[in-house]
Amino acid sequence: MSAQSDGPYGPLIPMPELTPDALRAAVARIAPSRIPALTQHLFEATTNAQQTQSLAPLRAFVHSWAVFVAIERHPARARSLRELERVVDLGEQDPSEAIAESRVIREAAEAEAGL
Repeated sequence: MSAQSDGPYGPLIPMPELTPDALRAAVARIAPSRIPALTQHLFEATTNAQQTQSLAPLRAFVHSWAVFVAIERHPARARSLRELERVVDLGEQDPSEAIAESRVIREAAEAEAGL
């Protein structure tokens, strides 16, 4: 795991290596309720990779869970994203700004994860 700090309210954990085992360990620490979803996604990615003889499903798994960890390891960032998603889901107002802000959060998480 690479150590990173962003001030006195830094991330809950360092950003893990981009491997299934390291991502699983990180998810277990910051969002243990998501372990069944991670396990199911990994099973499906592995099965699809074998069937298609392609690493693309495994790359998609790593990308998805690395972004999840990069977001969730910063509680304020995770709360902001959930609120933005709620605004979009409710459909009570123009979602354009919430979608744009969500995209900024996800792009920052991708960069943080080295994707």
